[in-house]
Amino acid sequence: MSQTVFVSGATGFIAQHVVVQLLEKNYKVVGTVRSASKGDNLKKNLNSENFSYEIVSDLEKEGAFEAALEKHPEATVFIHTASPVVFDTKDVEKELLFPAVHGTKNVLTAIKNVAPQIKKVVITSSVAAVAGADNDKTVPVDETSWNDTTWEASKKDGHFGYYGSKTFAEKAAWDFVKDEKPNFTLSTINPSFVFGPQAFDSEVGSQLNLSNTVISNLLSVKPGDEVPQSDGSSVDVRDVAAAHILAFEKDEAIGKRLLLTNEDFTSQTILDAISKGVPELKGSISVGVPGSNPPAPFYNDKKSREILGLTYIDLTTTVSETVRQYLKHKTS
Repeated sequence: MSQTVFVSGATGFIAQHVVVQLLEKNYKVVGTVRSASKGDNLKKNLNSENFSYEIVSDLEKEGAFEAALEKHPEATVFIHTASPVVFDTKDVEKELLFPAVHGTKNVLTAIKNVAPQIKKVVITSSVAAVAGADNDKTVPVDETSWNDTTWEASKKDGHFGYYGSKTFAEKAAWDFVKDEKPNFTLSTINPSFVFGPQAFDSEVGSQLNLSNTVISNLLSVKPGDEVPQSDGSSVDVRDVAAAHILAFEKDEAIGKRLLLTNEDFTSQTILDAISKGVPELKGSISVGVPGSNPPAPFYNDKKSREILGLTYIDLTTTVSETVRQYLKHKTS
């Protein structure tokens, strides 16, 4: 009998890849979605009898996950990916901080109360919980590092609010395990900028998910135009999905924060990747100054790499496949 994995927020960018890979590895999957229409669309795209869904319309509602979990006593693993990603907000607490923290607590409380058969929980966190929005980038950080932001500072705007939401939600999860001593173990996935194609071409719209807009924004920069500057560390969404699965498959990942970074980037390294991977765009977008402005390393993910044993997808492949899918399937 195949193992059943419960995945919250199953229609999300990362979550769809997680579900696809779980099904490819012959797991059964129960996903939570916000509406029947979203669930039906995902089920159609997956085209698998091993996927079903439950509707959880409000993450913050107390007991929101209990009814869904009670229907699936066969589930033994829970992957929690559902969390708000909103930068344009007028109320950071209401739209980011509270939903992230309360949603995480609701999931863990529900598992403890009604799903004692679930033994492993994996939560999607972020490097935002490892290093703050205004961290000194000359000081490397690793899996033991924490964003030291305060709740009050996180209310400044949506950008700082996102960093705070990831930090406080992850801290709430580790505190829950420490204080409540549930039957399950916990691992968190802390990815950097998540680039890569959508799991399904039909999900490509006029805009890409938040991280991928770093790439798509450069496609509108014409030769001679000023290149908007971005930098950070990146990882392919398919590697992030694989890490979620390895996090519960490998006992070495129990109780660990798994920092996922692959290649550091600047706007120039992305333009270089586009020039190399999508040469047909030559002449229609800026090439910048090829080879200039190398990124500075910031994250030390040695321990996570040792635990996961992943071979990461290179940045040029990630960028070129993202761009090709976007150009072919974007809606007007």
